[in-house]
Amino acid sequence: MVGITSYGAYVPMYRMERMVIWSAIGWATGIAPQPGEKAVANYDEDSLTMAVAAGLDCLNGFDRGKIDGLYLATTTATHKERQSSGMVTTALDLREDVRTADFGDSIKAGTTAINAAIDAVKAGSARNLMVIATDSRLGAAGGSAEQLFGDGAAALMIGDEGVVASLEGSFSLTEDLMDVWRADGDTFIRTWEERFIRDEGYMKIMPKAAAGLLAKYKLSLGDFTKVAFYAPDARTHGAIARAMKLDPGQVQDPLINTIGNTGTASPLMMLVAALEDAKPGDKILVISYGNGSDALYFQVTEEIEKVRNRNGIKKSVASKKQLTSYEKYVRFREILPIELGGRAEMFATPVSALWRVHKAGLALVGSKCKRCGTPQYPPQRVCVNPECKAIDQMEPYRFSDKKAELFTYTGDNLAVSPDPPQVYGIIQFEGGGRSLMNVTDCVLEELKVGMPVEMTFRKLYSDAARGIHNYWWKATPPRG
Repeated sequence: MVGITSYGAYVPMYRMERMVIWSAIGWATGIAPQPGEKAVANYDEDSLTMAVAAGLDCLNGFDRGKIDGLYLATTTATHKERQSSGMVTTALDLREDVRTADFGDSIKAGTTAINAAIDAVKAGSARNLMVIATDSRLGAAGGSAEQLFGDGAAALMIGDEGVVASLEGSFSLTEDLMDVWRADGDTFIRTWEERFIRDEGYMKIMPKAAAGLLAKYKLSLGDFTKVAFYAPDARTHGAIARAMKLDPGQVQDPLINTIGNTGTASPLMMLVAALEDAKPGDKILVISYGNGSDALYFQVTEEIEKVRNRNGIKKSVASKKQLTSYEKYVRFREILPIELGGRAEMFATPVSALWRVHKAGLALVGSKCKRCGTPQYPPQRVCVNPECKAIDQMEPYRFSDKKAELFTYTGDNLAVSPDPPQVYGIIQFEGGGRSLMNVTDCVLEELKVGMPVEMTFRKLYSDAARGIHNYWWKATPPRG
C-alpha cells in the first residue's frame, strides 16, 4: 500500500480583509469587493520560506534520515535557474543523497508531483518522498485577483509504511487552455475573459477529470466522503459543486474566504484540511486545475489517528493578526518602490562565502563538542566550555528544531525595515547554545525576557542587482 504517511501545512500569520484592499484601490477600477479575508506573507516570507515551514510541520515525529527525496511545486519560485527543492532540502537538514525535483509552470503542479512521488515509491526507487506545494502569486492593483490571491503551503509525505491515506487511483487530463498565465518578466498574472475561463475551463475540465476517474474505477461521487477541488473564487466553487451535483456535506471548504486562492498549494491545502477531520474508511477525491486536471482518489486508514499533532490548516488559520494597511501590504510585496537611503545600500554578495556557511545559515546547524557535549552556534573549532576547550572535536548539531527562549532583546527604529522597528534578540536554546537573531512576526511591546520562541526560516535580504535571495533563520513567538 502506497500513499500519504504524514502531512503538514503553513498559513502566514498576517490576514487582510478584502475590504481594506477594495477601499484603497478597488473602487477605482469598478471591481466589486470580495467577502472574507486572505493570508498575506510577511515581508521576509515567500514561496520558499513557506515551503520550509510546511515541511517542518510534516516532519513532526518523522525521522529525517529516512527521507529519500523532496519534490517542490510552485509557480512563484524565487529563482529561474536554481533548484528550489534543493534549497528546501538543505533548510530541512535532509540527507545529501536525496532525490530533488522542481515542478512548476501550472497550478496543478502539486498533484503532478504527488503522482510522480507515488510512482517512485511504487517502483521501489524511494521509500519516503516529501511533496510540498507553495505559492505567493500577485494580482495587479485594483483587480479581483489582488483581492482573491492568498499565500500558503502544504506538505505531504509519500511512502509505503504507516500510510494514513492510500492512493487508490488517479486520472489526468491535459488541456492547453490559455486562461491564466504569466510570461517571462511578468510580475502579475494575466487572464482572458472571465466567462470564457469559467465556461470552457473550470466548468468543463474538472468535472471531466472527475468523470474519467469515476469511470476508470467504477465509482460514483456519492462514494466519497469529501470532494476537494480547486476554484478561483467562492462563487465559481459553488457553481462547480452544483454542476457535479455534490451534496453540500461532501464539499470540502476551499478556504477562499479564510486564506484565499493559493494557486499550486490550494488542492494540497484542502486535502490536508480534509485529513484533519477524516475518519478511517473515508474516501477523499482531490481535483486540481491548470492546463488540464488531475483527479486523485484516497482512502483513509486507521493510521490517521497517529498524525493528529500537526499545526496543519486549523491551527494555522486560527492563529492570525490583521494587516490593516494597504500601503504596508504593497511594500511587503515590493510592488511600491520607496527611498531607503544610504543605510540600505547592499554590497556585492560573496557567493563563495555563503557556500562556506550554507549549513549554518540554511539549515541552522552548529556544532556540539564530542568531549563535553556543549552545543554552540555558529559552529566552532574550539569548545567554548572553559573547562574543556577541546580543539577539532566537534560534530554537527541542528538548532532549528530545538526549544528556545528570549534571553534579551531590543527594537531598532533606525534600522531599515519594511515593518519597523527591526527587532533583535539573544536566543537561548534548551540544552545549550546561544545566538543573536532577528525576531519576526512579533509586536515589540508584547515581547518579554524568558518567553518561548521558535525558529522560522525567512528571507534575510535580496541582492536584486545580482539575482540573489539570501535566507537565514529568525526567531518568532509561538503561534496559537
